[in-house]
Amino acid sequence: MMDEERELSLEEKKRLLAVARQTISDLVQGRARCPQQADLEGLCLERGAFVTIHKRGQLRGCIGNFQALGTLLETVQEMATAAACQDPRFRPVQSLELDDLDLEISVLSPLRPIKSVEEIQVGRHGIYIVSPRGRGVLLPQVATEQGWDRETFLDHTCLKAGLRPGCWRETDVQILIFSAQVFGEKDLGLV
Repeated sequence: MMDEERELSLEEKKRLLAVARQTISDLVQGRARCPQQADLEGLCLERGAFVTIHKRGQLRGCIGNFQALGTLLETVQEMATAAACQDPRFRPVQSLELDDLDLEISVLSPLRPIKSVEEIQVGRHGIYIVSPRGRGVLLPQVATEQGWDRETFLDHTCLKAGLRPGCWRETDVQILIFSAQVFGEKDLGLV
């Protein structure tokens, strides 16, 4: 199995979630970031990732990068910091909120262009739309959570890019897909 398709172990997932939580906790409490060791094989992979923060079931922040920023461990630390304090949709996370938060991590496969929207498998693929007028991404789990079909998923990705629904049919719009290993503190019984 190639590295980009390697499934993370339960231990690796738990460690990444713990590192993300520690990073956010240190940040909002004004402490220096605690150095972390990539002491498990999966933490050393070079993969893009998103960190999503929920507060009592509601989105509280989500930031990611398709490109690795070093090891997966380092990428998760950077994205946890960004999700907590740089998501323009939300004010920065405050220390009083820490106990109400639960975290989710999406570890991404490389982006790949598609020839036909028929290649998109709802629930398996995320969509990245690139247009001369904007860019937008939605993670694979969004379509499943919302109960969307393929076209609705594409339309909402256009909206996320600041474009009109249906823009994905235009010839100057590129559609790329990716898969993600998605795991959260709730899924693993950590909160």
